[in-house]
Amino acid sequence: MNIVEPALKSQFSSAFDVERVRADFPILKLQIEGKPLVYLDNAASSQMPQSVIDRLVRYQTTQHANINRGVHYLSETATAEYEGSRRKLQAFINAREDREVIFTSGTTDSINLVMHGYGRKFVGAGDEIILTTLEHHSNIVPWQMLAEEKRAKIRVVPINDAGELLIDEYEKLFNERTKFVGVMHVSNALGTINPVKQMIEFAHSRGVPVLVDGAQAAPHMKVDVQDLDCDFYAFSGHKLCGPTGIGILYGKAELLECMQPFKGGGDMILSVTFEKTVYNTIPHKFEAGTPPIAAAIGLGAAVDYLSAIGLDAIAAYELELLNYATEQMNDLAGVRIIGTAAIKTAVLSFEVRGVHPHDIGTLLNQEGVAVRTGHHCVQPVMLRLGVPATTRASFAFYNTMAEVDIFIASLCTVQKIFI
Repeated sequence: MNIVEPALKSQFSSAFDVERVRADFPILKLQIEGKPLVYLDNAASSQMPQSVIDRLVRYQTTQHANINRGVHYLSETATAEYEGSRRKLQAFINAREDREVIFTSGTTDSINLVMHGYGRKFVGAGDEIILTTLEHHSNIVPWQMLAEEKRAKIRVVPINDAGELLIDEYEKLFNERTKFVGVMHVSNALGTINPVKQMIEFAHSRGVPVLVDGAQAAPHMKVDVQDLDCDFYAFSGHKLCGPTGIGILYGKAELLECMQPFKGGGDMILSVTFEKTVYNTIPHKFEAGTPPIAAAIGLGAAVDYLSAIGLDAIAAYELELLNYATEQMNDLAGVRIIGTAAIKTAVLSFEVRGVHPHDIGTLLNQEGVAVRTGHHCVQPVMLRLGVPATTRASFAFYNTMAEVDIFIASLCTVQKIFI
């Protein structure tokens, strides 16, 4: 495998102070099995800096109350902080308006919101939905549920052996029955960066809206929803140094306004009688009940932290980590990298000849190295590439070249045990 070519060249990486960054993450001081923690499971969930932890504590100790409608100090303060976080997210992805940012429980919840609110209203019998082979189960199962309910059809974009989408085949899938496209920005299993802007442009030329699953993109690269011109964009807080249980759905205002609410209850209404309910305006129409207030505020703090470092600097440094780790892994006999796209983020899925991924993960843990094993909620990808499961090392901007060395040395130890 060739070393990945940079998606964008950056002047920041050479000056990137990773040790300064690591000091912000208290969990990185842990020891596992008496060894320093080498945390390489960032695609599943990233770690949280002290500034985000402190922000959550400050909210809980000095600002906590339920939001909206309350006229007392704490309620007004919590409401202002919650809505302030929405504006931070708006700026983070360059949405036109803050009302285009819906707080959800995460990417999965966001996709289900679109399926119920848009799909159930606008997709009918005989219509077609385009997905890709790379999709996470969260961007497959909701659309399967819709297709079964509406008697619609799902069509799938194939990939090549490197784990790259075949764009010519994507374009051939469109016809007069195509009503929706769902595509992940970055593959969680392989790291492949998909050409989503090109895919969106083509879909729009056919009058078809596009949802982008950005769970693996938002933590690792600058996202500009206006530049992409996507109709919907979803990501989760816990993958970009924020709390669990929080995420966002970006949607173009004109689409959100015509969608059905996903959930009914408090704060998503303007008025209720037993004869009729009038729904609230966006974004509140889609935020029924008491939202995850602390988590939303924490996500705003995480966005502040990442923005202060700079997404370009993060992307450039993580690319250096990926290339260094790729070089080391290519030198190991009996190790095969799964997913060799020309443009990818810092994810290495691999198999070791004669060793089950779960055994690899267990033995690496004894060396303090945390990786992910299994099918990574992308079973169609595993089936297409002919592997039941892989071991996945996924890097973040707080990982170091020295940690890569520990990971590779630990992998050699695994091989020796099974020889």
